[in-house]
Amino acid sequence: MPKLQLFGWCLSPLLHSVRDTARHVWSFRSVSVTSADECADTPAESHEDSRSVATGAPEVPESRTVYINKEQPPNKCMSNSITTAKYSVFSFLPKFLFEQFRRYSNIFFLFIALLQQIPDVSPTGKYTTLTPLVCILTISAVKEFIEDWKRHRADDEINSRQVEVLDHHNWQWKRWSDVVVGNICKVRSDQYFPADLVLLSSSEPQSICYIETANLDGETNLKIRQGLPQTARLLDTRDLDQLSASVECELPNRVLYEFVGTLKETGKTAVPLGPDQLLLRGAKLKNTTWVFGAAVYTGHETKLMKNSSAAPLKRSTMDKATNTQIIYLFGLLVVLCVISAVASEVWTKAHQATDWYLGLDEMSTVNFGYNLLTFIILYNNLIPISLQVTVEIARFIQALYINMDHEMYHEPTDTPAMARTSNLNEELGQVKYVLTDKTGTLTQNVMEFKKCTIAGVKFSSLDELRQALQDRDPDLKSPDAVQDFLMMMAVCHTVIPEEQERSTGTIVYHAASPDERALVEGARRLGFTFTTRTPQTVSVEAYGQLLQFDVLNVLEFTSTRKRMSVIIRQPNGRIQLMCKGADTVIYERLGDPRYKDDTLSHLAEFASEGLRTLCLAVADIPEQEYKEWQETYHKASTAIQCREEKVEDAARLIETNLVLLGATAIEDKLQDKVPETIEALLAADIHVWVLTGDKQETAINIGHSSRLLHSKMPLLILNEDGLDRTRAMVTERLNEMRDHREEAGQVALIIDGRTLQYALTHELRSEFMELCLGCRSVVCCRVSPGQKAEVAELVTQHTGAVTLAIGDGANDVAMIQAAHVGVGVAGLEGLQAAHSSDYAIGQFRFLARLLFVHGAWNYSRLTQVVLYSFYKNICLYVMELWYAIYSGWSGQVVFERWTIAAYNLLFTSVPPLIMGFIDRSCSAETRLKYPQLYKTSQEGQLFSTRVFWLWIINSLVHSVMLFWLSYGTMTQDVAWSSGRNAGYLMFGNMVYTYVVVTVSLKAGLEMQAWTCLTHLAIWGSIGVWFAFLLIYSHLPFAHDMIGLDTMVFTSPVFWLGLIMVPTATILPDVIFKSIRSTVHKTLTDEVRESEIKARDPSIIMDVKENVELSTVFEEQPRRQKVNGTAPAALTVHDSFDGAAGSGGHSDSGQSVDSGELLSAAGDERSPLLADQPVPLLTERARLLRNVKNVFRRTTTRVDLEVELSHGYAFSQEEGGAVPQADIIRAYDTTRPKPTGM
Repeated sequence: MPKLQLFGWCLSPLLHSVRDTARHVWSFRSVSVTSADECADTPAESHEDSRSVATGAPEVPESRTVYINKEQPPNKCMSNSITTAKYSVFSFLPKFLFEQFRRYSNIFFLFIALLQQIPDVSPTGKYTTLTPLVCILTISAVKEFIEDWKRHRADDEINSRQVEVLDHHNWQWKRWSDVVVGNICKVRSDQYFPADLVLLSSSEPQSICYIETANLDGETNLKIRQGLPQTARLLDTRDLDQLSASVECELPNRVLYEFVGTLKETGKTAVPLGPDQLLLRGAKLKNTTWVFGAAVYTGHETKLMKNSSAAPLKRSTMDKATNTQIIYLFGLLVVLCVISAVASEVWTKAHQATDWYLGLDEMSTVNFGYNLLTFIILYNNLIPISLQVTVEIARFIQALYINMDHEMYHEPTDTPAMARTSNLNEELGQVKYVLTDKTGTLTQNVMEFKKCTIAGVKFSSLDELRQALQDRDPDLKSPDAVQDFLMMMAVCHTVIPEEQERSTGTIVYHAASPDERALVEGARRLGFTFTTRTPQTVSVEAYGQLLQFDVLNVLEFTSTRKRMSVIIRQPNGRIQLMCKGADTVIYERLGDPRYKDDTLSHLAEFASEGLRTLCLAVADIPEQEYKEWQETYHKASTAIQCREEKVEDAARLIETNLVLLGATAIEDKLQDKVPETIEALLAADIHVWVLTGDKQETAINIGHSSRLLHSKMPLLILNEDGLDRTRAMVTERLNEMRDHREEAGQVALIIDGRTLQYALTHELRSEFMELCLGCRSVVCCRVSPGQKAEVAELVTQHTGAVTLAIGDGANDVAMIQAAHVGVGVAGLEGLQAAHSSDYAIGQFRFLARLLFVHGAWNYSRLTQVVLYSFYKNICLYVMELWYAIYSGWSGQVVFERWTIAAYNLLFTSVPPLIMGFIDRSCSAETRLKYPQLYKTSQEGQLFSTRVFWLWIINSLVHSVMLFWLSYGTMTQDVAWSSGRNAGYLMFGNMVYTYVVVTVSLKAGLEMQAWTCLTHLAIWGSIGVWFAFLLIYSHLPFAHDMIGLDTMVFTSPVFWLGLIMVPTATILPDVIFKSIRSTVHKTLTDEVRESEIKARDPSIIMDVKENVELSTVFEEQPRRQKVNGTAPAALTVHDSFDGAAGSGGHSDSGQSVDSGELLSAAGDERSPLLADQPVPLLTERARLLRNVKNVFRRTTTRVDLEVELSHGYAFSQEEGGAVPQADIIRAYDTTRPKPTGM
């Protein structure tokens, strides 16, 4: 009883320690290590949260006051230093211990180590478990330290960036980390903002500046911010130095585009501040020479960092599965210990009277609990203590392979691949869903004018267009059409030109819309150069002549209008309206039917190539008509009520009777090999979802160009205004999908952020996720960073599959952290995402190699490491159970205690390591060429509960054979011809030798790549044991082993058994593996065999594909027969004769309603298969048929489908701080800008 009390006393501190550590870490929030004066008033997550204070609690301030150009009160603000690392100096130990002791194996071995400290309980000594456990934790700590040190280095790179700060009347370059609240910073063009700044003034008129927020919200268009008129005068250092003011603003919160504050200058009235005056950290200054801004939020209080979370402690699926199996194995161990303890009691009582010489009377005082503890210690090695350190070393080396892979090195940006953590290496081989950002991840953020159609003639390159311009192409129906077209490109826009170098005349174009800049750049390359803008005019240089146009009106673009217009006065005095926009809105305003059909077919062709299209049209306006309209427009623009509607109505009056000039095609440049990479991911049965903050049209356009979507794929578009309508639409689509589940996998779901907000509500999210998971692809547009993370979490929860999130911007960090595996695209943009990710790559195309090569290899290798580690331990240590049968269940060990400890450390440690970082089934080239090979690891075929316990059974069988075959050779206890016998250690070392040989040969049998290192690991492990036995038997402190080497090596029985016992044990495995690799070959086995025989694996892959296709074709008629459907054929001829959405025309000229047309196509067809080809179906009819059921409610849905099918996309901020019409009126590029000095 005293010993049990001592055991409980030892165990109690352990339990309290683990509990306290878990509580401490669970409540820990990772923050940067900053100076002692850091924020005492740390804010809540949002302004609203800061108000929710419990009754009786101290009052929390609802705002803060920032003093510009002055020191702030102490303990009021955070440092601008940030960290994305997992650990800090103070949190490393508790968080590391929590991470390690989430693994049940480590808890178990700590428990065993404590048990061994109880006197006379442990048969193996006090330190045989504690020593290796400390070594394992130390190695793991070193690995974690190295990986987190890399994160700290990446954070230091950001914190070390330089910015100009006004300090003691002069501008000084300071590190970002040294910026404090209240500092006035000067940020230049193409620089990131170091903190959240209040815009004071800029180099542009009216304190306007352009910012790029792609790093925050994924939008490609530039946004406009404008300083207050009261601070616009602060244009030089002296004015700023004399500024005495304070900013009272809300507490830091995570809402990106909301800000409330006031600016109060000394002796003046306070003026309000809003989001139009806030420049967020993470955004970049564009098209603006410089800005002055005062820091109001710094470091982790910035809105960017408020939207980030502490680096999560992720665990791989294999770790979790292994943890579960360890629990079951521990249960088996407890059962064996109980059986052994009971057997000990029974045997002692049975032999107590007869075998008096054993002193069993003294042993009778030892109770059942004491024996149970002894057997727990004796059998504890059934769970391999070396497993964790072996896996950690293998993962670390695998991470080095990723870091040193030259095939994933991006030379233009000098960016190698980087494994920022190695704990998820095998997860890369099991990815089922890839959630990707668009802007900067799939695209380069570069738009270029590529093609066009003018007067019904298609030009596939600028060279063709340039030649037509020179030769006056006779095929053109209008000889001046090309000039008119290019002149409109150079005039109809809101672009601002800036002459960078007067000596060379280099002009740089600044634009809020990347599409407009691409068009103006394209016109310049063709000889129509936009040179100057003043408040009233624009100038274009063409053919050596400078032409000046008066800008009379600008009718701005909106997502509702889908067009923008400019009314100009030509140099000859003629008034002309130039209008560009979506084909649907342009076509319904045409007064001249020429070129419509030809242009429409060209638009469809451009869209199939993934190009962004805009239609261009003009109209001449008589002077009197313009004057009358101007009066109407002026009244509308000055109306008090319903101004926006009245202005739109007025614009609609003038935008009529247009003449179609043609259409432009702009390429939103993808990164290299993005389409091929997505095709490979889809071929590997990986679902690719695009989550972007950009517009719907742009996202779908990129989906087509990246081959995620194709022209014949039906689009399920969800754009609903309320919860009820969203619920109704989701339910309707889900029911259709359930009825036609076989065909559902060919549909793409498109949803915007507003609808997604309703779809993710608690009552609807299950149905919505079922709908999403039934589609082949999903595109979520206009989504916030929080919605991205929520979608990633939902996919993880509902599927149980491994998800991978990839992005390049700060808006992707939450998604990257929410997914199982986070990949950051590091390069010129998106360092925040790369620093918060698990793996960083330079280009999206490297994702294929990361998954198909490194992921598949790592999964295969680590499964072998884990399974083999359990196998080799059970093979040896369960022999203590078999020996207990012959030792009276006394707990006596059959092996010397330090040879037991050295088994995992010296004699069997190398083979699993070689498995972990060298073994492979197929070459990298083959895996990249045939993505189908990825399915083996993706489906987890190599590691499951069934596979795990088959290995356990195999190890038990081997243990039985090794023990009793060896026991059979020593039945008479005679090992020499002289008749001499030996003690139990002679038998123990014989068995030990046979086990080392057998498990080494087993490792060779399981390895798939035999190299010189493989041979060295197998035969070297055996040789090390023999050398150890030879040396250890002559050491003075090895009392039990002295002379045993001579006894073992001189025994002929030992040498005969060395040949016979391992051979007999391993032979069934060889036979089984031979039969399986011959009769039941997997696809990987066949490809590997073809590689070995130097044959082309494509033959095997072609055969597999043909088998799959034949199965599909056999099942399809059967499905049609069951459903009672039959293929329908339809011949329809129509022409596009006006507004999109109106009915087509039959040969007889009679109008055919779209619903009738769809009915004629066959109502029995699945609405989810509405894209299946029908012979001779024209473009118009095909588009109408594609929208069957999905878009049947309103004409607007048909218009949307037509626009998307024709590639319409246009990016420009709506409802900005300053309207575009006012911006261009404020610029006069003939006057110099202020220098800001």
